[in-house]
Amino acid sequence: MLDIDWIRDNPEALDRALANRGAEPLAQHLLVLDARVRAAKTRFQVTKAKRNDASRRIGQAKAKGEDAAAIMADVAQLKDEAQKAQDDERAATAELEGMLATIPNVPDSAVPVGPRYEDGTELRRWGTPRAFPFKPKEHYELGEALGWMDFERAARLSGARFTVLSGPLARLERALAQFMLDLHTSEFGYEETSPPLLVREQTAFGTGNLPKFADDLFATKKPIEEKVHELVLTEFDRNIKGLRDVFKKYIRDNIISNSDFFLRRSNNNLRKMQKFLISNSNKNTNVCSFMLNINDIAEASLSAASGLITEKLPSVMWEIANTMTKSKQAFETMYLIPTAEMPLTNLVADQIVDEDRLPFRFTAFTPCFRSEAGAAGKDTRGMLRQHQFYKVELVSITTLEQSEAEHERMAACAEEVLKRLGLPYRVFLLSTGDMGFAARRTYDLEVWLPAQNTYREISSCSNCGDFQARRLKGRCRAKGQKGTRFVHTLNGSGIAVGRALIAVMENYQEADGTITVPDALKPYMDGLNRIGPRL
Repeated sequence: MLDIDWIRDNPEALDRALANRGAEPLAQHLLVLDARVRAAKTRFQVTKAKRNDASRRIGQAKAKGEDAAAIMADVAQLKDEAQKAQDDERAATAELEGMLATIPNVPDSAVPVGPRYEDGTELRRWGTPRAFPFKPKEHYELGEALGWMDFERAARLSGARFTVLSGPLARLERALAQFMLDLHTSEFGYEETSPPLLVREQTAFGTGNLPKFADDLFATKKPIEEKVHELVLTEFDRNIKGLRDVFKKYIRDNIISNSDFFLRRSNNNLRKMQKFLISNSNKNTNVCSFMLNINDIAEASLSAASGLITEKLPSVMWEIANTMTKSKQAFETMYLIPTAEMPLTNLVADQIVDEDRLPFRFTAFTPCFRSEAGAAGKDTRGMLRQHQFYKVELVSITTLEQSEAEHERMAACAEEVLKRLGLPYRVFLLSTGDMGFAARRTYDLEVWLPAQNTYREISSCSNCGDFQARRLKGRCRAKGQKGTRFVHTLNGSGIAVGRALIAVMENYQEADGTITVPDALKPYMDGLNRIGPRL
């Protein structure tokens, strides 16, 4: 998220940055909202000060035995005005923050300007593509012919854009991940981490995936856990008068005319309620996050109603909550991670860390899940674009002063993976219009795929500056200083395991369709040197 103070001082720079990203100018609209926020805040503070002064004068007037009615009327009016000003401030703040949440990061001055991929700049190449004495095959042709890659069965299980790997290809995928983790942890100082694969909305917001890119994520639901007694007693206090009226009417209309039947049932249920209260008073229970509705309560209380119900309302509320929980649930939306960047970057969310401890360097091997919204028709064959894939992620948390050097270091770590695997690649500086939402500068590493006779992205290493840190509230403090500042966050693939598997298969294929195992992976393949067909 961008700093509104910076926008206030640099509106032209913001609009220029947005134009470079292919977006419409927004500075003027943001400044109008910002002025509304500040005006409402000032109005609230002035009105509150007037009210406090009037309140003091009421006390002074009463101490002198004077009539304070007029001053009291002023206080009541000032209270209403203060509330209105506060409501206006909250509404304007929500609108401003909502708009800021959808604005991308400002590109670094070194980033090439242009809307397309082709507007980027190639920085360097490594390795020479192999000259094949035969026409190289696509990875999916190789995998299917060998019998170790099955798209048909995957489609039956999960639909399009999934793959079933088996035998030595599944082992090769695991070997790639193990090799990458060992390299990054033992030689490059990254700390291996195993993060959650499901994250909350705020976590996805922190890295910039929400709210703008919700369609790219897979969402699921998790029941909300609440303390039963807190929920029920809060709603009991809120609805007590209406509840008593409803229950009295219910008793009058139903219990009195059927007293024997209901009293027998109620004695039974009151004993059950006592046991329920004793066993649940200090436990967390899954409880529906519902606004207790009078009609729902009356209906749910059928089995608990009795002549004692108006005296036993709190106990009945416990039984009602327990009954209604079985049929109603509140759910929190959870998101499957599209990359481990999301949980790893948020490890410093709402934290203040000592600058002396930075940089933090995290790596994780996780499955990743992407809906690939807008990717219809792209890379429909094979494993290049999947809904589920594996990746080794790199994340660094640094200071402003370390940020640029850390970006170069991260890209070098990812490059080393490709060098050790003997895979030709090039490094590409993305243009302003081709960068990700949160990035201020991005290097793409592109590996050579001989069957396509081109380079394809296998890693993106991005410096996000303090953009993500402002969203997730990650700060650092220098030794001996009281003030804090936002950290800088960086992320990169170190590298995408599925695409590395594709690159190894295509670059190490032989004329008979077998695949030679790269030297760097042989220690992880239990002596297997070549992947042959299923027998």
